[in-house]
Amino acid sequence: MTEEEKERIIIPDENGEEHLFEVLFTFDVDESEKSYMVLVPAESSEDEEDVEVFAFRYEEKGEEDDDIELFPIETDAEWDMVEEMLNTFQDSEEE
Repeated sequence: MTEEEKERIIIPDENGEEHLFEVLFTFDVDESEKSYMVLVPAESSEDEEDVEVFAFRYEEKGEEDDDIELFPIETDAEWDMVEEMLNTFQDSEEE
């Protein structure tokens, strides 16, 4: 089985330093028409059990797929939805 090339994204922090992340998965919510992205730091190894996971709401800005804008997730309902999707993702990875 070959490992597929993971999508990566660079996110600057508040100090302007750039950090590389791997996209675990993205998903859309039909009711709200919002899109979400779940990321892990690219430096983390897949063997680590406690990898910090980051989630953002995102919008595509323009014609190109790689031009997106990230927004923090602010509501408990959104976080609950992201956690549920992450649990589903983890369950499917373990099978």
